Amino acid sequence: MRITDLSVKAAGGGMVSLSDHAGQVLLIVNTASKCGFTPQYEGLEALHRRYGARGFSVLGFPCNQFGAQEPGDAAEIANFCSTSYDVTFPVFAKIDVNGADADPLFVLLKDEAPGLLGSKAVKWNFTKFLVNREGRVVRRYAPTTKPEELTADIEELL
Repeated sequence: MRITDLSVKAAGGGMVSLSDHAGQVLLIVNTASKCGFTPQYEGLEALHRRYGARGFSVLGFPCNQFGAQEPGDAAEIANFCSTSYDVTFPVFAKIDVNGADADPLFVLLKDEAPGLLGSKAVKWNFTKFLVNREGRVVRRYAPTTKPEELTADIEELL
């Protein structure tokens, strides 16, 4: 199965097929508004704008599983992203990335790109997954990896 075979919940409700992003290089990130890594929204948006015309997109998935750092509803999250970081990349509905209710997208991401020592769990907000044009996960990055550190890997896939 490929990432682009899945559908995800839109922030405004309903489902969105990731096939809309077929043929693109994607950076998929679990996000949070009240996290020490939240300023990474700025770098993520910079990547999205820099490489968007070349077939690249950042996809944000808010998650409240780590320290309850994403308590808002969809409207609050969208407002925060827009007013605080001028985010233009898609930010989807709030999801779980771990546990029994983990979104199928993150189940697939974790299966294709396990973390340190083979751990499949996402450890914190702003874990990043780089997906190639064929819809396959190429690499997983820790929350501490800044978006600007990904430029060489992104350019290699573009």
